[in-house]
Amino acid sequence: MQIAHHVSRLAAALKQRVMLVKVTSFALVGVVNTFIDLGVFLAAYSLLGLSLVPANVLAWLVAVSFSYVMNSFLTFAAESGRKLTPRAYGAFVASGGVGVIASTATLVAMSYVVPVLAAKLIAIGVSFLVNFSLSHFVVFRGKPSS
Repeated sequence: MQIAHHVSRLAAALKQRVMLVKVTSFALVGVVNTFIDLGVFLAAYSLLGLSLVPANVLAWLVAVSFSYVMNSFLTFAAESGRKLTPRAYGAFVASGGVGVIASTATLVAMSYVVPVLAAKLIAIGVSFLVNFSLSHFVVFRGKPSS
């Protein structure tokens, strides 16, 4: 009985560690992704002369594509088998869209009760939680055990 208890505790600790590594990896990819988004946006807007909306959409598409590749090969490598598929890419882009909607709604709602900068930081946190949850449980969900 004692051995089973210790094995169970060890398995739980490993699951927590794996989840912490995934969350950290997802966050690091997100940081790089933010810089890519900003760089592409500034280049498209300033150098190519695109207006705000097309420059922003282009930047988001490049950034979300980078994020999909990196998360497929790093964060969710076990679940994706390090394979890129149109179906998973579409689901990842769609989940990113849900994250943008959640972030925008949070930003607007919170801006009525806290300063805009604080509202933006809260919205970033909500977006992170939504995007990670959808990526973990929907886009890159593990294959069912047999």
